[in-house]
Amino acid sequence: MDFTYSDEQQMLRDSVDRFGAERWNPAKRVRLLESGDAAQRWREMAELGWLMLPIAEADGGLGGGAIEVMAVAEGFGRHLIVDPWVTSCVLVPALLAGGGDAAGAVLAAIAGGEAKAAAGLIEPHMGYDIAEVALRAEQGPDGWRLTGEKLHVEDGADADWFVVSARTAGTPGERDGIGLFLLPRDAVGLTVERFRAVDHHRHARLRLHDVTGATAIGPVDAALPVIEAAVDRAIAAHLAEAVGSMETATAATLDHLRTRQQFGVTIGTFQVLQHRMVDMTIACEEARAMAAYATLHLDAAPAERIRAVAAGKTRVGDCGLHVGQEAIQLHGGVGFSDELIVSHHFKRQLMLDQAHGPRHHHRNRFAAAA
Repeated sequence: MDFTYSDEQQMLRDSVDRFGAERWNPAKRVRLLESGDAAQRWREMAELGWLMLPIAEADGGLGGGAIEVMAVAEGFGRHLIVDPWVTSCVLVPALLAGGGDAAGAVLAAIAGGEAKAAAGLIEPHMGYDIAEVALRAEQGPDGWRLTGEKLHVEDGADADWFVVSARTAGTPGERDGIGLFLLPRDAVGLTVERFRAVDHHRHARLRLHDVTGATAIGPVDAALPVIEAAVDRAIAAHLAEAVGSMETATAATLDHLRTRQQFGVTIGTFQVLQHRMVDMTIACEEARAMAAYATLHLDAAPAERIRAVAAGKTRVGDCGLHVGQEAIQLHGGVGFSDELIVSHHFKRQLMLDQAHGPRHHHRNRFAAAA
């Protein structure tokens, strides 16, 4: 498999690295995470064209492909950029594509750096199965009314808009009768409970009680295939992000072994530590291969796409956690401190493993799609 980017894709990759090096200096990371310049960073990303890159041309975007998305997401992982690019610019546009005027207006606002959006797709007590939807959408004289909850809305704490799945017919567990609805964060009846995860990404839980003002996107009873395909695109982007993160953690660990001295010699000369570094490097290569495999199958038939993405999610998760744990151990006890970047990479790997379902969930997806 050829992992070489084209000249244009490499330029895109380099632009993320320049931005990351300038805006996310590891030595200043803790302070940056507490600063309030997220809105400024979002506007800068819009000027660089990253926000409109994954949005289809028909919806006013650049129509970038899966490889271009992978190139940007890798850079986000290398520099641990916490801005909600995958959620707002990969997942939500895939859900809203061709969704009419309301959807188009939100996508235009995202592309211009004027808004952020998040998707509420999983619910309490339903696990990670996006087909298990209990949130109800009922049509009345004043439009749609939504009642229910959405759990762990990724990067939803600062979202201006939410896209939620809701059941319009049937009972939970059925694959039909599921629609997508777009609503603003100030919708009447919507409560947004915000929280921050260990990797400093800001998520939300949504409570909806007779929420009005929601706009139906596409067919109100047949949205599940669209949701599944959109989530797989977000997972593939997260896999690329995980690869960028684990490669940076590996490089930082190698640098530590080359400079740290013990008993009068650098610890990198100890053969057992060299073997562990080799294992970390191999894990990075395995993860890169599986991330690329998943990315290249995003436009395949549904069953083939699901198997490729599920396999990638499972293996990249294994590799990412292994690399993160080894990076911390090889740095010694200080590896857990916030002052060392490897601790931040490990925390991000933990959350990426859980995003859109942990490894055991995707092993089941892989088996079911056989």
